[in-house]
Amino acid sequence: MQINTKVMNERMNTSDSDCAVAALIIETSDPRRLAAFWGAMLAREVTLAEGSVELPGSATQPTLRFVPGDAPPGKPNRMHLHLTSDTAAHQEAQVALALQLGGRHHDVGQRPEDGHVVLADPDDNEFCVIEANNGYLAGCGPLGEFAGDGRAITGAFWRDVLGWPFVWNQGEERVIQHPDGGTKYAWGGPPLTPKTARNRHRLALAAADVDAALARLLALGARRGAAPDAATIVLIDPDDNEFELESAQHSTPT
Repeated sequence: MQINTKVMNERMNTSDSDCAVAALIIETSDPRRLAAFWGAMLAREVTLAEGSVELPGSATQPTLRFVPGDAPPGKPNRMHLHLTSDTAAHQEAQVALALQLGGRHHDVGQRPEDGHVVLADPDDNEFCVIEANNGYLAGCGPLGEFAGDGRAITGAFWRDVLGWPFVWNQGEERVIQHPDGGTKYAWGGPPLTPKTARNRHRLALAAADVDAALARLLALGARRGAAPDAATIVLIDPDDNEFELESAQHSTPT
């Protein structure tokens, strides 16, 4: 898999970890279609890479990587995205765009008075468009949060993996963020969605020394998971969420 080495170095140089977030992987039956949807929602260019379709990010906004696969949608998925908005009109425009591109409104038990709008993309992945006056995601950028199922122990695991500080630490809820800001990574505490299949959404980590990074991840509490081939390293966090580890020694995608 090709990785933007310049961005990866920036990510590693601003934390105490030997790992950086290479991408948020989204498994789908139609990577090009789903990448086109999210490219329009996030105003990012769609890039073809070996074995995937990508929306390149930055040091503080993760790359989205769409890969072919048949993982079924969760009910709900264990992880979903939160998009930010600048004004009420901007929020309305984002919702309208999502519907125009094949998304739909989605009911997860939200209340009529809630300011955020819950939608599903064309592949039935839930996401939220957050209201403009939401102080929690202020300044995080267009992709405000990667919200996942996980207990406090899992939030602490990811803090140690990435070397990012907690920006929220209450009860069982844990949130980390890159030292320079950007997208937040959140674990909302129990109850967790029952695990019935591999997650459609999973993080990909990159490391300059994969063997050393793998040893450290296992020491932190990760477990080896089933991999589709010998070249892919699949790991599992303390709450059974899959993630991948790959080498950072690759050229920039074209």
